[in-house]
Parts: sequence; C-alpha cells; structure tokens
Amino acid sequence: MNGPDPNKIFPNENLKRVCFIKNVVTRPDIVAGDYTYYDDDEGAEQFEKHVTHHYEFIGDKLIIGKFCAIGKGVEFIMNGANHRMNGITTYPFNIMGGGWESCAPRIDDLPLKGDTVIGNDVWIGQNVTFLPGVHVGDGAIIGANSVVAKDVLPYHIVGGNPAKTIRKRFDDETIELLLKLRWWDWPAEKITKNLNVLCGGNAAELSKLADEA
Repeated sequence: MNGPDPNKIFPNENLKRVCFIKNVVTRPDIVAGDYTYYDDDEGAEQFEKHVTHHYEFIGDKLIIGKFCAIGKGVEFIMNGANHRMNGITTYPFNIMGGGWESCAPRIDDLPLKGDTVIGNDVWIGQNVTFLPGVHVGDGAIIGANSVVAKDVLPYHIVGGNPAKTIRKRFDDETIELLLKLRWWDWPAEKITKNLNVLCGGNAAELSKLADEA
C-alpha cells in the first residue's frame, strides 16, 4: 500500500471528521492539492462554508497546496468583505436596498488584495482567520486562534492577533534544502518509502534524499 486514495472524500472511513478538501469543493475559485485535509467533527465535508465573502464577480481565488492540515473553525475571508475606503464613510449603503443601490462601488474603488495562497505542508490550528490576499509559505505553522493579516515565510511558526513570527522551524540551510526537495511533489511510492525520514527531521538523511531527487 502507498497511502490513502487522494480522490476519496474520507481517507479513513473510521475517521469521518477528516476529509480531503479537493474532493468536496464545488467552486472553481477554490483550488486544493492532494492530501490536504480539513478536520471538523461537525461536518468536515462542508469546508466551503469556511470560505466567506467569496464572489465570482471579484475574481479572487483561494489556492491551497498539498499535504496541508487545517483545524476546525478556520475562516478564509476573501476580498468581497472589503468596503470602499476612499469616501467619507465605509458604510455599504448599496447592499441595503431602498434606493441606496445607486451608490454601489466600482471594483476599482475597493481595496482588493488578490488571491489568498496557502503553500504545501502547512499546519493551520483551530479557529484561525485569514484576511484577504495573504500568502503563507511552504511548511509554515499557524497557531490556534490566530488572525493572519500578513504573509508568512516558509517554515516559520506564527501566532496571535495579528499573527507574528514566533520562530523558525529549522535553520536557514535546512529550510533551503526542504524548499529544494519539495517532497510533496514526489510520487506516493517514494513518500511511503521515506516516511521515517520525513517524520524524523534528520537533516543528513534529507540531504541524501535531495541528492537522489
């Protein structure tokens, strides 16, 4: 066996609080890689409900890499949540109706931040909120209850509101090696063969694998 089927909703039928996201999203503006999962005992397959203010006419995407672990209660706030900021007031009169529709903002009036991008092998704790347009690097860890308002560097641990860097996971040399290695792009057979190394964190062993790649 070379791991679970990445095309199943629930990789483990005995653990239906964990689902592979790519197999439950229906919106083309949400993209998730193989083996990335959402963990929620109240409906893991309803991941899309945690992507809010996401409107097709704006055109922004949520892009999540492979092998990410996403905790319960996450919220990805997309660009549709932004209000016009170049007027006297930020109040969205136009969505209230009653004749106020006439002041609807143009797209270029809104402070759009672009796509929200989560790298590969990112661990996201429970109840984390991502603001529009942030980019999270490969191998990062986001502490529970954090609000991510700015980009997160690869293999950095962040936490808090707003989330700030706590520390690096590895030294710079090891981080560079991991980003070169890109183990998440290996075939399932190679990943299975090297599970002990991937879970052990031995830099010397990783270097050997990089040479073989």
